[in-house]
Amino acid sequence: MAPRRSKPTVLSACAATATVAAAATGGAFVVGGSLSVTSGPRQLSPEVVLQSATQIAGVQLPAVGSQSMAVGATFALAAGAAAAAAAGARRRSCPKGAAAAEASRTCLRANPIATFETSEGTFKAEIYLDKMPLTASNFIDLAKSGFYNGVHFHRVIPNFMAQFGCPYAQDPRSPRSGTGGPEDGTSFKILAGPEEGKEVTRRNGGNIPDELTEKITNAPGTLSMANTGRPNSGGSQFFINVANNDFLDFFNPRTPSKHPVFGKIVEGYSLVQKITEVRTVNDSPVKPVEMISITID
Repeated sequence: MAPRRSKPTVLSACAATATVAAAATGGAFVVGGSLSVTSGPRQLSPEVVLQSATQIAGVQLPAVGSQSMAVGATFALAAGAAAAAAAGARRRSCPKGAAAAEASRTCLRANPIATFETSEGTFKAEIYLDKMPLTASNFIDLAKSGFYNGVHFHRVIPNFMAQFGCPYAQDPRSPRSGTGGPEDGTSFKILAGPEEGKEVTRRNGGNIPDELTEKITNAPGTLSMANTGRPNSGGSQFFINVANNDFLDFFNPRTPSKHPVFGKIVEGYSLVQKITEVRTVNDSPVKPVEMISITID
């Protein structure tokens, strides 16, 4: 589903080109080349699909003292220093295998930084591998494989969000933009956390399991997964918030939206705002905005 501004709606990665009367839902956050947020009939977005009870397979939504005492203190300090040194050694060694779960609690790892090179400029984002290991690992795998290279932003709305990641959007005018995802049956390994090393297979249209664990709000600058509104329906599509869209939070009891955040922009946020403000037709940029590459550091 795609996110919407007026009422809690879900963000969609790739919306189907079906039309529904959305009298009860307000403006919908739609995905795809021909999505719109207007009152009255509009193109279907994952959120709209969900709220209208019209389920469309494959459509994604977006709708962290004494001498003895002195001696004792000396021994205590020595023991503390030894313990600190041992802990440091454990952090440096970061054991694998059976000790991976325990090691994940002590290994100090910097989260990866993704560099997004677009036709409009470059921005960077921290990917929350520490807090969202499954979702982050899926994104990292796709980025490293070149999956996102040449894909265009297919839906942008000022003061709301920019949506991206549908493979059909390699063609910025494709009517199928907003309805695609990774190839079904492909897999990746979880790169951190208690399940580090576990292989996850994308199923039912290239989708991954929902990771509704960390309560990170859809704040400005955050990267959030799009889905169809159904459980476990996110794949490659995501959106970048440029407003406080907490109505898209999976832990917000006032909305059915479930869009988990897995990263945040650390450089170039103004560029993303600029992308959301380009001239559009049905929320699709008139001048295509291409993702040239995404690199992971």
